[in-house]
Amino acid sequence: MTETLFAWGVEPVAGTRYCDRPGLRVVGGTKDPDLERVVALEPDLVVMDVEENRREDFEALRERGVTVLALAVHDVADVVPEMTRLARAVGTTAVEAVIAAPRPVAERAAVPIWRRPWRFLGPDTYGASLLARAGVEVVPADLGRYPALELSDVGALRPDRVIAPSEPYPFAERHRRELEPLAPVTFVDGRDLFWWGARTVGALQRVVALLA
Repeated sequence: MTETLFAWGVEPVAGTRYCDRPGLRVVGGTKDPDLERVVALEPDLVVMDVEENRREDFEALRERGVTVLALAVHDVADVVPEMTRLARAVGTTAVEAVIAAPRPVAERAAVPIWRRPWRFLGPDTYGASLLARAGVEVVPADLGRYPALELSDVGALRPDRVIAPSEPYPFAERHRRELEPLAPVTFVDGRDLFWWGARTVGALQRVVALLA
């Protein structure tokens, strides 16, 4: 989110500990923000994400008189409308990105997003919709948005590839041996798969090139 705002020339006053913008004040995490510190900063606007932030924090800030905008992106198609809402809220104009339509399915991929317990990317998620535009269908496709499954269960689905992102769990080369019994493994920058906004168009291009 901060990446999008900086791209528009809008400078945020604070973010969560997961923001990688150097020098930005930290006001807690996505699930445990320091609300008193947020209020003390007297922001003109607090931007939250329905996927990442808690409704009770949204309501608590509004009760304290803070203007809050909650954005919801479950599909790449949601990016431009939600960026437009954000642009209006900060007094700028969003640039409408040209985002490719989903490609025909070329392969099926298992996308682990957590370990201990194992969780995988499912449908109706931004990451799955971005992969669909690269011609990749996520499996399992019928067990919810972030199903918890054993590796053996996923292996039984016979995916063509495992796509292992660097976040929210930091999958890396050291995990290849554990994952490759399922299918050949491709590691991907988790920001390209899950951070939507200013980086969406470039992220899609990078993912397409990586999976080619």
